[in-house]
Amino acid sequence: MRDSCEVSLTYLIYALAALFEIAGCFAFWAWLRLARPVWWLAPGMVSLVLFAWLLTLVPSEAAGRTFAAYGGIYIVASLLWLWLAENRVPDRWDIGGAMMCLAGTAIILFAPRS
Repeated sequence: MRDSCEVSLTYLIYALAALFEIAGCFAFWAWLRLARPVWWLAPGMVSLVLFAWLLTLVPSEAAGRTFAAYGGIYIVASLLWLWLAENRVPDRWDIGGAMMCLAGTAIILFAPRS
């Protein structure tokens, strides 16, 4: 079983990774879909590199498990982005789906491994 400090660090890393991934992807979205200037791509690429680097810091022996557990955090962070950055309120289906994904994340992170 992981100690609370390691669990807190894992969640912090996942939250930061989600912020950088979403910001990086949004930079590309803004350039292609919202006609923002091409220079938006530079901070977007830096954000995506930081996202990838952060995931390597998660204490796990398997990359796939790290990425799978991160998925639930990413979904919640994306809905927060939807609400806070795009001014669109997530509906009950968004919230219910995110809760199911967080349950999956918890199972992946905390299941006893042999």
